[in-house]
Amino acid sequence: MTGAIDYCIQEALVDKNAKRPAAHAVCCVVLAMCLGQGRAVAGAKTTIDLQSLLNEMVDRDRLARLPDPAYKTFQASSYDRRSVSPELPGWFANNDTAQFIGTETAQGREEHVMMDAKGPGCVTRFWMGAPQPDKGPSGMLRIYLDGSSTPVIAEVADTLLSGQWRVGPPLLAITCIGRNFYLPIPFARRCKITYEGGGNCWYNIEYRRYPPGTKVRSFSIDDLKAAGPTLDRVQKTLLQPDGAVEPAAKVLVVPRRTLEPGASLTEGLKGPAAIRTLSIRLAASDLTAALRSTIIRIEFDNELCVWCPVGDFFGSGIGLNPYRDWTRQVTADGVMTCRWVMPFDQTCRIELRNLGREPVDATVESIAAGPWDWDDRSMHFHANWRQEYPIHTKKAEGTRDWNYITIEGHGVYVGDTLALHNGAGPWWGEGDEKIYIDGEIFPSHFGTGTEDYYGFSYGDRGTFFEAPFHAEPRWDGNNKEGYVTVTRNRSLDAISFDESFKFDMEIWHWSATDVAYAATTYWYAVPGALSNRPPAPAEAARPVPGTQ
Repeated sequence: MTGAIDYCIQEALVDKNAKRPAAHAVCCVVLAMCLGQGRAVAGAKTTIDLQSLLNEMVDRDRLARLPDPAYKTFQASSYDRRSVSPELPGWFANNDTAQFIGTETAQGREEHVMMDAKGPGCVTRFWMGAPQPDKGPSGMLRIYLDGSSTPVIAEVADTLLSGQWRVGPPLLAITCIGRNFYLPIPFARRCKITYEGGGNCWYNIEYRRYPPGTKVRSFSIDDLKAAGPTLDRVQKTLLQPDGAVEPAAKVLVVPRRTLEPGASLTEGLKGPAAIRTLSIRLAASDLTAALRSTIIRIEFDNELCVWCPVGDFFGSGIGLNPYRDWTRQVTADGVMTCRWVMPFDQTCRIELRNLGREPVDATVESIAAGPWDWDDRSMHFHANWRQEYPIHTKKAEGTRDWNYITIEGHGVYVGDTLALHNGAGPWWGEGDEKIYIDGEIFPSHFGTGTEDYYGFSYGDRGTFFEAPFHAEPRWDGNNKEGYVTVTRNRSLDAISFDESFKFDMEIWHWSATDVAYAATTYWYAVPGALSNRPPAPAEAARPVPGTQ
């Protein structure tokens, strides 16, 4: 129990530095005690280091099992500190620049503290914004580990985060002027990140905390050099996600069928097994409508786990929008593929149903399923969908927190797709994500903007981009009415939860108008988990917002 007490004290200190509400510190204390009781080092048989984390990043199977060793995910960000409670003014405050958790003097220089976390742990994602393509954050970033006064990394922020450092794309890269850093930085006892000078600065840093006693080897430049072959392999793998299906997988192809309104196509599989890839193609006179009104429904072991419009499920959103990331791909000829591993113990039932008014030609291009050792750490894959239209926005202020999903159960959150229709020219995406884990009163993830969450920056400069862990398959422009699709999938930054998970996104617009939001959420959970997103056939069958 000593480890849990230490964990508790550490979290309270971090919350004090971050100036978070006291209630949040209490939640961290309770969480720490839970981690300390029986789960501390259950799976920590080997040491976590840079190479093991890089390998974990591209191991699709590990997301489908409960994490071992267990971890919790947190975020340090420059969210406006006036946001204290939804019951108090300032909850939608939008000054997210230079909101540091403290300032220190080191060797005569002033350094602003962005993050200060106790270990063992790992930084999994570091994003910084930029107002212009050729003008990134110009201050000096320093990363200190384990209490050392000498930083393990000291580099100009834009050089480090934009892929001009020792590691390049895709792990470190600019996407639509957002600076993204996905190289894992493990630490044994402590990680502190500071920023010196450099003008505008807004940021999101996501990191894991492992239970006390977990063996972690802290990052070093020497380790980075030694990991060169592993790093090269992982970089290439991330850029070629359509690698060969494992040899033991059996591939099922279902010939094209015409689905009249109300008709369905169904295929069944027997377990234990796991779907490795699933590819579907639709054809219709109005393909945009068909991608929304044709739904995919999947039951694993007689549990409804997936219910979603086909276009949203594959991250295309409104219309057919070719792109590719680590988990999904949409091609110009209409083939849509997902590569999430979907295990089941006994049975799987996949259904495509036409909820629209016109016939749809549906083809299951392939279902590749292979062996799976079902055990007490195995989880079912889930995908849920919600749409609301119209949402009446307020001018230059937050409208409300819009809930993507709330889950009860034990699992891991692995990503989402947001497909929306903007009813006016001005920018729609100032809203911050707020993620509550295991009953938190204050969110442990409080972001700085919707575009920041999805890896780009300065929303009015948006355009198409694709990268392994985030993409913008559709962008009609920001100074006019139109459609946007943004999507994110999580690897090392996946969010584990023991009892509950809640994801809210602020709706914050620079204009008073009507918008449509449709969110698809992707997660794994131990059988029996529940969410507040049941099937919504009437919403999927209605005309696509903006086409009436």
